[in-house]
Amino acid sequence: MASAEEIFHLSGPIHLTAIDWNNIYHRRSVAASLVKGVYMLENDRRQNRHGPQALALPWWDFFHFKLDHMLIDDVDLSICGAIYEYKYPSPALNIPQYVIAFRGTIMESDTVSRDFKLNLQSILNKLHRSSRFQLAMHCVHNTVALSRGASVWLTGHSLGSAMALLVGKNMAKIGYFLETYLFNPPFLSLPIEGGFKNETLKLGIRFANSVVKAGLMVAVKGCKHHKAQAYDPFVVLSPWVPYLFVNPDDPICSEYIGYFEHRKKMEEIGVGKIERLATKNSMRNLFSSVLGINSRAEALHLLPSAYLTVNRGRLSDFYGAHGLQQWWNPYFPCEAMFYKYNTTT
Repeated sequence: MASAEEIFHLSGPIHLTAIDWNNIYHRRSVAASLVKGVYMLENDRRQNRHGPQALALPWWDFFHFKLDHMLIDDVDLSICGAIYEYKYPSPALNIPQYVIAFRGTIMESDTVSRDFKLNLQSILNKLHRSSRFQLAMHCVHNTVALSRGASVWLTGHSLGSAMALLVGKNMAKIGYFLETYLFNPPFLSLPIEGGFKNETLKLGIRFANSVVKAGLMVAVKGCKHHKAQAYDPFVVLSPWVPYLFVNPDDPICSEYIGYFEHRKKMEEIGVGKIERLATKNSMRNLFSSVLGINSRAEALHLLPSAYLTVNRGRLSDFYGAHGLQQWWNPYFPCEAMFYKYNTTT
């Protein structure tokens, strides 16, 4: 059997022999590799690999991190996350002292049932009720407290990015804007971006959707909405700018492309106020309010601001488009955009 170092050298970002922490590609590659380390930790656990037989170590050791703590799910006892600590005192704020990483779904018999239930909770905006999320929040709170002002990062892939996103939102609401890297984060809505090829049709669908949502918001909350808007979660979250990495051929995350681009187009054509109302709520939550169903949970995928990186390279199948390995490939044609929520009313 190949050693851990041999496997890492076959598939990992071994070309990054020196990390430039000011380079977003380098930071992205490190964050993705640390998530891969969580997947490998769980694979080692399931296959009972220990000591020299374990394969996970190079995925963090190569970048001078050490494994500080593993997050163990209390239902299936799988390793669902990890806290890494940089081996040396961080000389600059852009080098993280701690990175908390979360894996995505693993399609194995002893993990798939639990992971699918969590995916369903994510779709239903109930991920915050899960014990895995409670564990994640506890660990992140403790790590931030222990860091004494040192940089703390969050990162995750797929289901793990949903977990990191929800944790990041909660931390931002109490004033901690953690640097966050989200790989293939689920966008829990109709995938218009990948479902339709005609740009005019996509714009028309999104415009109609925005008008309906804005109208429902006014109908549900009326004038009281404007008077009682002293606390607006979108405004509170807007200074937090996570890094999102999506592939247009991945239906799980591709709608983030249209979500942010549509907001920009609505501003350009002079109807940004409609979109600023519409973008704060999901259609499901608004219809629930119309029907008198009290839904306190915010839609997970809605974000005020983001650095969005799109992989414009063509991959052979869904598994490639949704895979983690693409994000440390130095050669893919990427398109990066910065979107900042306009708080102007």
